[in-house]
Amino acid sequence: MSKAKIGIFGVGHDTYWHQFEGLLDGLMKYHADFKSMAEKNGVEIVDFGMVDTNTKAYEIASKIKAADVDLLFCNMLTYATSSVFAPIMRTADVPVVLIALQPRAAMDYTKASTYMQLENDNICSVPEFTGVAVRLGKKVADVIIGTLYDDKRATAEVKEWCGIATVLHSLKGARLGLMGHVLESMYDMHADPTAISAAFGVHVPLIEIADLAACYKQVTEAMIKEKVKVIESIFEFPNPVSDPVTRKLTPEDLLQAAKSACALDLLIQKFNLTGLAYYYEGEPDSIERTIATTLIVGNSILLAKGFPMCGEFDIKTNIAMLIMDRLGIGGSFAEFHPFDFSEDFILVGHDGPHHLSIADGKPVLRSLTKYHGKPGSGAGVEFKIKEGPITMLGITQTASGKFKFVIGEGDSKKGMIPPTGNTNTRGFFPPNTKDFIKAWVMEGPTHHYALGVGHHAKTLKKIGDALGIETVIVTA
Repeated sequence: MSKAKIGIFGVGHDTYWHQFEGLLDGLMKYHADFKSMAEKNGVEIVDFGMVDTNTKAYEIASKIKAADVDLLFCNMLTYATSSVFAPIMRTADVPVVLIALQPRAAMDYTKASTYMQLENDNICSVPEFTGVAVRLGKKVADVIIGTLYDDKRATAEVKEWCGIATVLHSLKGARLGLMGHVLESMYDMHADPTAISAAFGVHVPLIEIADLAACYKQVTEAMIKEKVKVIESIFEFPNPVSDPVTRKLTPEDLLQAAKSACALDLLIQKFNLTGLAYYYEGEPDSIERTIATTLIVGNSILLAKGFPMCGEFDIKTNIAMLIMDRLGIGGSFAEFHPFDFSEDFILVGHDGPHHLSIADGKPVLRSLTKYHGKPGSGAGVEFKIKEGPITMLGITQTASGKFKFVIGEGDSKKGMIPPTGNTNTRGFFPPNTKDFIKAWVMEGPTHHYALGVGHHAKTLKKIGDALGIETVIVTA
């Protein structure tokens, strides 16, 4: 994956430079230190230098457009008039974050001077800038306030926005394939590829099941053998427990999962895909049914490598999975399973695919004699999510066709899960799980969502805001 590109420019007041010798050089050193802070987050920085006049602002605005950045940091180095900001803000089509980080935690008042004040005047023009942005019909995405050095909160906020830039960069031009058709009668899975492109900046290649079948026919014995080694290194193969649908993974199901996974690898390469959402049934005993119903293992391996893969033709959740993956928090394909009213939790999971990087321990493969509600049989992926905080991101649509983020936070706790060859985790939600789930469903979500680790609702809301998408954080 290529790096996100973040533009940085500093602002100041050119009148100061001849009044206070050395001030400009000192401020540019602080600017370089902030640039280094941002670069540590795995992003590419494009530094546009100091903007201290209105004329220079217009020049820089054109250069920012040409650089095609994903995000802008406006470094509030000292007081600056809003005339150096307005031309850039007016033309910016990416989020703009104001950085107000003082070099000093506090001035030394026994030695205080105008020069020292100007060195630490980072906050002074922030209200002027945010106010002018509103008058331009725009809105500053965020303001990061604190100190330039040894400020953990400020450093974390910069890191958060670098992660958001990575998400925005990954969406831009992503190729999320659709293959097959919606599972019959699932109205919530339908989505217009043009609307998807308009809202998220992705392209949706429409892929035939015959394309996957052609890749399947190209798989060699050597490729299968290598993929079996990968699968054996990742998964455990325990004996069945209580579910008669499950049995110990058979050699036949292992080989079939490996061959289908190899076909998926070739499909990804052939169409240069970022991810894939699919569903297909096909005739009994056909090559199409054999492949389409045995992709779960391959999907899970690809998902852990950064390629969001999901079934049931759910491209909306595929996008949610991509967002979570690029934030580094996982992104499993998930839905709600039965409540446990005795202990106040709900089982959260699906029959696949799952992000292996967020598994609690080694994931399990079981052979399933049938896939409930769908045709086919074969290997199923089973694991629990890591214990600790979790976040859910659902993407749905309103009556007007607009997309909407539905976000929730809870906790994954240890405990037994059904040994059904599906992923499940015990999800606890405040103030109690029943009331939370009621509040969630009343927002009109689809029945799927992406599941990740950690609490990231505020970050996901910022992404929704950056994309111009209605966003709701669910609380009971």
